[in-house]
Amino acid sequence: MLIPLLRTYLRAYQRPIVLVIVFQLVSTIASLYLPGLNALIIDQGVVTGDTGYIVRTGVEMLAVTAVQITCSIAAVYYGARTAMALGRDLRDSVFVTVDSFAAQEVGRFGAPSLITRSTNDIQQVQMVVLLTFTIMIAAPIMCVGGIIMALRQDVYLSSLLVLIVPTLLVCVAAIISRMRPLFRSMQAKIDLINRILREQIGGVRVIRAFVKDTYEQQRFDGASTDLMDVSVRVGRLMALMFPTVMLVMNVSSVAVMWVGGHRIASGDMQIGTLTAFLSYLLQILMSVMMATFMFVMLPRAEVSAERIAEVLDTVPSVRAPQVPQVRTRHTGVVELRDASFSYPGAQEPVLHAANLMARPGETTAIVGSTGSGKSTLLNLIPRLVDVTGGAVLVDDHDVRSLDPTDLRFSIGLVPQRAYLFGGTVATNLRYGKADATDDELWAALEIAQAREFVEAMPGGLSAAIAQGGTNVSGGQRQRLAIARAVVKAPDIYLFDDSFSALDYDTDARLRAALSTITAQSSVIIVAQRISTVRNAERILVLDQGTVVGTGTHAALMATCETYREIVLSQLSEEEAA
Repeated sequence: MLIPLLRTYLRAYQRPIVLVIVFQLVSTIASLYLPGLNALIIDQGVVTGDTGYIVRTGVEMLAVTAVQITCSIAAVYYGARTAMALGRDLRDSVFVTVDSFAAQEVGRFGAPSLITRSTNDIQQVQMVVLLTFTIMIAAPIMCVGGIIMALRQDVYLSSLLVLIVPTLLVCVAAIISRMRPLFRSMQAKIDLINRILREQIGGVRVIRAFVKDTYEQQRFDGASTDLMDVSVRVGRLMALMFPTVMLVMNVSSVAVMWVGGHRIASGDMQIGTLTAFLSYLLQILMSVMMATFMFVMLPRAEVSAERIAEVLDTVPSVRAPQVPQVRTRHTGVVELRDASFSYPGAQEPVLHAANLMARPGETTAIVGSTGSGKSTLLNLIPRLVDVTGGAVLVDDHDVRSLDPTDLRFSIGLVPQRAYLFGGTVATNLRYGKADATDDELWAALEIAQAREFVEAMPGGLSAAIAQGGTNVSGGQRQRLAIARAVVKAPDIYLFDDSFSALDYDTDARLRAALSTITAQSSVIIVAQRISTVRNAERILVLDQGTVVGTGTHAALMATCETYREIVLSQLSEEEAA
């Protein structure tokens, strides 16, 4: 999977790759040329006492060295730029792909794994590409060139290479074959640590409240120890590899010196030739060792490439149609026709044959016990998930036939978990409308009953908001999330239990203020609090994913036992009436 991935993403960088290859080729040829010049200095300069020849050849060696250094620097420069650009492109592709995922795909991978794949896994691939450009391209050139130059020096002595090189390759291959499964296990264990750490940071107050500090420490220590054990096993193999390579290199040098010494004594070889041959032998073995270092990284990069490709090859369950329909009107009429939804592999649907009609200027409320499918029903409208049966229509168009971006521009969603992004109050509100003026932001805050506490914050609209909105209270987060939807002025408002953190007085004032701006919009509210929904024009009652009642508060009190039970669990008979 690594090769297809690189072939796809390196296609745009053919010119710098060609430059890297050319510079590495020239640099390696220069390196191979130097031992031959050194041999000539010994045999024709030192032995004969020709100082002039030594100086001339020495100057030539300096010129060749300058060319080698210049080309090496250029090769590393272009190689590093290309590797970094590859990492940037992969991160962009993974981000865009994950951004298109529906809840189903995000749940299948899990947030910790997606984070690891977009950071650590991409870094592994990026590092291998960098090593390829700086080491691996030069290694085979040096190995083949070294063998050719060694043969030119002495064919008989070169026969030792037939034994030395295969021995080294067999030793390296045996070690690397055991590393691959360990690297796969290592990446999975990094995922686990990320997941546990995210849970513990996000749930730190719960952990402390239930005095589970020791338990969570033990859980993290267990995951960390598992990763350490695998890392130690990989480290042992790496520690075994380099001594093995050095052992082969040193034994080879001794063998060459022993055989070469006999040939010099018999007059079949000169001292300079033996010196040059030793240099070429070291270059050959060094190239194999460089390739070995590359092969150490390769198994982990292959595993990482598979994990990246798994994300990139995932087809989102919610996709834009090839030829999306264009809405001729934007009134905000929402209709569900026998809408059903089931998770893959689930035995029972979460939502079964639900029907709903929401019109502009009306408020439609959805109530039901926990797990009855209220949020799922709401998520069908902006296509956060797609129906598995029936249809969802907006302005008489099936939402699956519309471009999701165009559809969502018409919807103001306030999710059950009011999430705020790191930045300021203004940047969070402008998620709803990028070009909103300060006056529009203050008007939205006024409606959301948030103006008073925002004015009290240092900087007002420029007040800092921490990631997740952790520096404001739950009720303040909800009101800011509502203001964010109000700024958008959409055709359809979706409130998913968005008033639960508000006191009754603020809840009443906020709903009264909303009624002044939603006269031309459809409003759909999911709520547990009966006081929030009792005045809605239409109330939908869900029980275990099935609609068991539809009507006004008074009608449902008389005809729907499920609704009556929910109401009487919160209000007395007199208050309900």
